[in-house]
Amino acid sequence: MMRFLVALLALIATPLAAQDSMPPAPYAYTQLQDPALEAEAVELMETLRCLKCQSQSIHDSDAPMAGDMRHQVRARLLAGESPDQIRAWLIQRYGDYVSYQPEVSATTWPLFAIPLLLLAIVGAILVRRLGRRRSDEGDAA
Repeated sequence: MMRFLVALLALIATPLAAQDSMPPAPYAYTQLQDPALEAEAVELMETLRCLKCQSQSIHDSDAPMAGDMRHQVRARLLAGESPDQIRAWLIQRYGDYVSYQPEVSATTWPLFAIPLLLLAIVGAILVRRLGRRRSDEGDAA
């Protein structure tokens, strides 16, 4: 039984160890030669969320996944794709969560609607309570 557990742990740990031992992608930490393209890349990378860190952009994150995403952004810019095309590809691949600037879609509309709904409810409650106070003050006088 003990051998089985050791073998199982070894099978689980091997892929995890391999993830961090892989060398980074070529453009993960290397800037592009063209300053205008690099500025476009940085501008785009600052609007994309690191899926591992979740609170950092891929430009600021040191996570290996963020490095791979930086590589993809730079490589695709070099291939002639526009930042909008790259953003669309990353959203298609990783989902809406990857973007700090989500667009209204079938999956993101609650992000935009719920705050407005909450404001409407709070406004209705305030109007109702203030209306009661005024009517109570008018009855008391």
